[in-house]
Amino acid sequence: MPTRACVRPDTPTAAVTLTRRLFTFAAPLLTAGCTADPWTQASKDSLGKSALDKSSLDQNDRLMNDVRYAAIPTEKFPIPAVDLGRIDPQHLRQELAYASSEPPGTIIVDPGAYALYLIKPGGRALRYGVGVGREGFGWSGGAVIARKAEWPTWTPPAEMMARDPRTRPWAKGMPGGPDNPLGARALYLYQKGRDTLYRIHGTAEPQSIGQSASSGCIRLLNQDIIDLYGRVPLGSRTLVLRSHPPAPTGRAEASAEPV
Repeated sequence: MPTRACVRPDTPTAAVTLTRRLFTFAAPLLTAGCTADPWTQASKDSLGKSALDKSSLDQNDRLMNDVRYAAIPTEKFPIPAVDLGRIDPQHLRQELAYASSEPPGTIIVDPGAYALYLIKPGGRALRYGVGVGREGFGWSGGAVIARKAEWPTWTPPAEMMARDPRTRPWAKGMPGGPDNPLGARALYLYQKGRDTLYRIHGTAEPQSIGQSASSGCIRLLNQDIIDLYGRVPLGSRTLVLRSHPPAPTGRAEASAEPV
């Protein structure tokens, strides 16, 4: 069979080897061959499918975020939905590739990236957006989670009360609740068996995520701290990196103290 799909009017009859029956069967295909470049069409189809897939993924992400950050009316103190318009999308909870020599279950906090990573198997991690300590209140090193609490009591340390008289009425502790600075959950960081006074905790102030505004603790959205709280057992290792922008490869490095 000739390799040409289209036959010019001046082509000799002998060169046309298609039988009448075969020509009748093949004509629609030949006509299509004359009017469209199959490779170009395939490329267009591929590009269209790619754009559609991306649109679908974006829509799925939005739907998942709506679910992740929805109101939680079943809590002891009902938690309102997060206004996602006030949060940079990069600070929303997501799973991603993350290279680390730390074993699964380790928490790595990168203050420079406003991110907390929970290491998973296979070079993956869950990333949560965080708010961190403002200048002069940062802390780095290794610790373990020695205590966990739901709707924890907040007791300002003596240094804070000396610095900020507004905290003194709570010298004996502020009960858990929607106005408590520790939010819905708290993970208490210990070093060598002693309380560091630093916490990984919730917040009802979404605008503080991605900011350096706390007195050194690591704060997450209440929906995120509830999720993290359910994933990490007592004794989980935590590394807080020195504050710096994340490495281009996403590889984490830490200078940890003994724990």
